[in-house]
Amino acid sequence: MTNHAEIIATEKQDAKGANPPIIWPQKANLLPKEIFVRPDVFEEELARIFYGKEWLMIAHEAEIPNIGDFKTTQVGRVPLLITRDNDGEINVYYNACSHRGVQLETATSGNKLRFRCPYHSWLFNAKGDLIGCPNKPGDFPSDFDKSNYPLDRPRMAIVHGLILVTFNPETPPIEEYLEGYIDKIAQVFGGDGNLRLLGAQKVVFHANWKTFHDNDTYHAGLLHTAFQMLNWSGGSGHQTANARGHRSYVGEVTLPEEVNRLKDPSLIEFKGEASECSSASVRLFPISGMTRHLNTIGIRFANPISVDETEVHYTYFGRAEDDEEMIRHRVRQASNLLGPCGMVSMEDAAVFHRLHTAGTTPGNAVFLKGVTDDHGIPEEFQQSDEAANLPGWEHYRQTMGYPKEQS
Repeated sequence: MTNHAEIIATEKQDAKGANPPIIWPQKANLLPKEIFVRPDVFEEELARIFYGKEWLMIAHEAEIPNIGDFKTTQVGRVPLLITRDNDGEINVYYNACSHRGVQLETATSGNKLRFRCPYHSWLFNAKGDLIGCPNKPGDFPSDFDKSNYPLDRPRMAIVHGLILVTFNPETPPIEEYLEGYIDKIAQVFGGDGNLRLLGAQKVVFHANWKTFHDNDTYHAGLLHTAFQMLNWSGGSGHQTANARGHRSYVGEVTLPEEVNRLKDPSLIEFKGEASECSSASVRLFPISGMTRHLNTIGIRFANPISVDETEVHYTYFGRAEDDEEMIRHRVRQASNLLGPCGMVSMEDAAVFHRLHTAGTTPGNAVFLKGVTDDHGIPEEFQQSDEAANLPGWEHYRQTMGYPKEQS
């Protein structure tokens, strides 16, 4: 298969074989298409963003509720192991033996309190301590001590059960990093992080990670049938966005009096007080986010695989206090509404792919809905404004060190 990203990068190389620098457009509502398709840009993003001064969402503690539960995942190309130890505490380690760096665990999830390296049988407990390694007296240096070889770990934080990590010691504390958004996360989760895992689905989009994260609210009522039924475009909700690239919205939706497009109208039924019926979302820079639409609670854990592949885990939750009737309703509504083939999201994969395919064309992407000054970034946003994405793009530009073109 032809890799268009590699072709365009090769064509753009200068006479010395180096890729030309990215020069950002002067206008605030423009961004260069080439950042979505250049492999050299992707590699720099891993270094500056995913391994840089950002907190990355990797799990929710409801995914590992019991002692001994574990989950594996990765950020960029870095494998991680998340455990709940025998004291009930959450731990995050690099999924690599402290001896020779062999990947410890290959299962995506399970339950165990010990992890054995297959190479030399070094054994670690769920707290990351080395508790066994085959050797006889005199085999190892005289000062060898097992306590000096625990599993290495990144910085970790937990916010309403949401587990985040950062690889950079200079990343701001999580309270500073999420200032103004911690309560918004709780709102999406139904008040706090007391959730119950219902299930998950995995998909790989053939698109750049920024295409996935840039998904705006302008398209919602135009592309998705479910949002058309819920009168998204007529809603009077609002969005927020900050200088770190985080954004959120609370959208107004309206339940139709009659549902003609569905054989099972319960898929857009809302159980609860009518005044509580709404749509809410928090998207954290650089890539992942969480949503609440009607009675669904979902987290999308995403990871950049390559310049043209993005893996997303759609993970569904209920509230811990839900009765069985509500759990059945949430399960029925969850993936059917918000999953990879759900009514609110099935068209996204096709649009992401078409965006990425056309990213090799020259010029800039243009933002217009909600833009009042094309040289400035708005601070207030309506429910369907694509301009709410612009603060995040400015944070991206600054983080990547791209200069603006001279006026």
